Amino acid sequence: MPMCGIAGYIGRKEAAQILLKSIRNLEYRGYDSVGMATLSEGELHVKKGTGKVSEVGEKLNFTTLPGKLGFAHTRWATHGEPSERNAHPHLSTSGKIAIVHNGIIENYLELKEELTDASFRSETDSEVIAHLLEKNYKGSLKDALLKTIEKLNGTYAICAMHAEKEEIAVARNGSPLAIGIGENENFVGSDVSAFVEYTKEAIYLDDFEIGIITPDSVKVFNNEGRELHKPPMRINWDLEQAQKQGYAHFMLKEIHEQPQIIRDSLSIQIPPLQKPNKIFMVACGTAGYAGLVGKYIMEKAAGIPVEVAPASEFRYSSPIIGEGDLFISISQSGETADTLAALRLAKEKGAKTLGIINVQDSTIARESDTVIYTRAGPEIGVASTKAFTSQLIALYKIAEKFSGQQYPLDSLAQKVQAVLDSEGQISKIAEKYFKVYNFLYIGRGFNYPIALEGALKLKEISYIHAEGYASGEMKHGPIALVCDEVPTIAIAPEDSVYKKSVSNMQEIKARKGKIIAVATEGDSSIVQHATNVIYVPQTQEELYPFLSVVALQLFAYHVASLRDCDIDKPRNLAKSVTVE
Repeated sequence: MPMCGIAGYIGRKEAAQILLKSIRNLEYRGYDSVGMATLSEGELHVKKGTGKVSEVGEKLNFTTLPGKLGFAHTRWATHGEPSERNAHPHLSTSGKIAIVHNGIIENYLELKEELTDASFRSETDSEVIAHLLEKNYKGSLKDALLKTIEKLNGTYAICAMHAEKEEIAVARNGSPLAIGIGENENFVGSDVSAFVEYTKEAIYLDDFEIGIITPDSVKVFNNEGRELHKPPMRINWDLEQAQKQGYAHFMLKEIHEQPQIIRDSLSIQIPPLQKPNKIFMVACGTAGYAGLVGKYIMEKAAGIPVEVAPASEFRYSSPIIGEGDLFISISQSGETADTLAALRLAKEKGAKTLGIINVQDSTIARESDTVIYTRAGPEIGVASTKAFTSQLIALYKIAEKFSGQQYPLDSLAQKVQAVLDSEGQISKIAEKYFKVYNFLYIGRGFNYPIALEGALKLKEISYIHAEGYASGEMKHGPIALVCDEVPTIAIAPEDSVYKKSVSNMQEIKARKGKIIAVATEGDSSIVQHATNVIYVPQTQEELYPFLSVVALQLFAYHVASLRDCDIDKPRNLAKSVTVE
């Protein structure tokens, strides 16, 4: 299961209350089902059910589970539908071993056939881990885990415990897992937000490493059982940064944080980079659209050819990449499985690699030759907003480095704030369209990627079907969709392609299509072509994406709010995609 959340605790305190808090902080990673297991007096205690942490935790009263060690899990389903029996934790046949798992075990069917003595209770791939551990257990949980991971093909972050052992065993390959270091207590989390409230020291497991955790010790081993020296790293943010601070949703808070994110991002230092023959930018989703804006600015400013590819396709396209090329991976989490796989391929082929990452010490950050950390801070809303803006700043600063040109990036915070100040007007426009079922988004040049990103935001959080297109492509097919029931959002600031953008709007208007224009303040003529107008401040042509994207984020947010959608936790989505 790709984007599940894992939290673990072992110490002197009652585990269940701590675990409930911790798993709430990880719910953005999955919210189909939730479960918890604790150990007390040689007996494992398990509760689990379908739904969100708040719903299941209250219904099942997790805090009554006894014991001073345990773990919890929130699931985003892949193998097996969301149900109580498919929820984690899973138990071995004897009931003496409990596990939680994030990832996908690709050879689970073959392993099930080998485990002829096991009693399977779920449809999940994860359950094979519990039964393999029981088969391999000869008194040492560490040895059993080492033998078990030898048999696993795929990705995993695993927490396991045995009823006879006052310890938690963990393992990682391809799915993130961190260990929080406390005083007379230790923690486990899919990411540090699980335990940052309790400690600022963390050890990050690398692939094929395991850990054995007691209240007083953390030992890390490689897959051959050799102990490793891994000093803790400092966590540089606190839980308060991840709280809503009075906003109705994390997403709205994060949209409004963007002026400050821009100010913070101006201090990003670009490391020495040799001008490459070609740049490859690889990312997924919103980060991919940031890369597409990056292509426009790199090619225009620095004259370097740039290829942008979805990370999920890069490996399968036989990319012509090698020495003299620069591979840039863009990822908020730094754990995106497709992006990580593409990075490893680029390194094999001899390209220099650069990561643009928001999470320090994440896997992509550690494996890249060079890393630029963005300044977005923790982003809790599943639909990315402020991370996109920080990624753009990093890409523009790289373009400045290669070209010697300077862009007035320091003017952006004030201009973005002006867009935020128009939120009331944007929300009123949203009121006119929130019952629509289909949208078209169009843009040209630097704003073509923003049309794609704007459509994605609306899809993600409001569940309205929306498609983004290059404006000039409308007449090559999509214009057939235009009618009174299918409005178009046209990004048409006063830039070098403004007249062409207006021509595209006229084509839509002639076919009785409603148009919401994103236009430059002072453009009084735009009202002749658009049904409604969202104005953004005037700026340099290359900088309009920073402004138009914020307007479209607000529009998507207010449409979703009016539709009473779960904005921070959209259905079927999770924050970090850690499997292909």
